[in-house]
Amino acid sequence: MNSKRDESTTHFGFREVPESAKAGLVGQVFDSVASRYDIMNDVMSLGIHRLWKRFTIDQAGVRPGQHVLDVAGGTGDLSVAFARQVGRGGSVTVADINAAMLDVGRGRFADHGLAGNIEFVQADAESLPFPDNHFDCITIAFGLRNVTHQDRALASMFRVLKPGGRLLVLEFSKPVLPGLGTVYDAYSFNILPKLGKLIANDEASYRYLVESIRKHPDQETLKGLMEQAGFERVHYFNLTGGIVALHKAYKF
Repeated sequence: MNSKRDESTTHFGFREVPESAKAGLVGQVFDSVASRYDIMNDVMSLGIHRLWKRFTIDQAGVRPGQHVLDVAGGTGDLSVAFARQVGRGGSVTVADINAAMLDVGRGRFADHGLAGNIEFVQADAESLPFPDNHFDCITIAFGLRNVTHQDRALASMFRVLKPGGRLLVLEFSKPVLPGLGTVYDAYSFNILPKLGKLIANDEASYRYLVESIRKHPDQETLKGLMEQAGFERVHYFNLTGGIVALHKAYKF
């Protein structure tokens, strides 16, 4: 593959597609799965995703009066907790490129009776429409792997984060326990797409999600990308044997 082709294409799962097409293809996936997204998360992870997110919330250390940005926040799993933590003196901004996912998130906040300090913004993670040095804490959970240019997204998050603020990236990663990778691959490629067909009537979207996990950088590579974006004290926690990793970093 020549350099010109490298610059103009990217991966969509295991497929090579034009860079300009990826956001639209990812959008189609989440348009399709939005209404069943939370149910599928419970089924696919056997409910363990709730523990991963709880750990992320605890590590975020959000305090009353702070301003939090949840990138790719979609259905609002993290944001509901943050809204309670920041109180009326703080704010939570849920940013997602997908309107269908934001609609699900708005419904969740209404169900929890939360309002007043929540803002929903349809935005691209690569070019966040917020002022410099604005947020105390930024999170992105299971969204970074869907971004076309991850380096641009990390740079955008760095720009809008306050000095002293922290970024938390929760994402599928590379298993580190011996033998786990083989079992995980068998489950991912043979079972998950079938669950997608059964529950969400969409096998293809869940096959893409599995493939996108395999294309995502491993723990050390993502750490390096975060450092290149300017973040410091970058470290990560392997969760469930490295199937998921939480990367935490600071802006100074």
